[in-house]
Amino acid sequence: DAATGLYADLLASNRVLLRQWEQFGPCKNQQEMNRIKETAEHRGIPTFIVADAGRTQVVAGSKTVLAVGPGRKADIDSVTGKLRLL
Repeated sequence: DAATGLYADLLASNRVLLRQWEQFGPCKNQQEMNRIKETAEHRGIPTFIVADAGRTQVVAGSKTVLAVGPGRKADIDSVTGKLRLL
């Protein structure tokens, strides 16, 4: 899948950009990420949160990425549609 492939490529080639994506992504803070996760799960949409390994400047265990889906476009958009794109 595209997101997984991009993440793997950036992990190998451009960790600075990857960390910026993780740190300054569409969620404003951890509380917003948790709210989005709970909303998605309440609607039956699978989620997954990545906890950083701490091998760079990000503290180990920091929740850095939230995956939402797969699911129907309308269902995903109802949860993530108002998030800004990078």
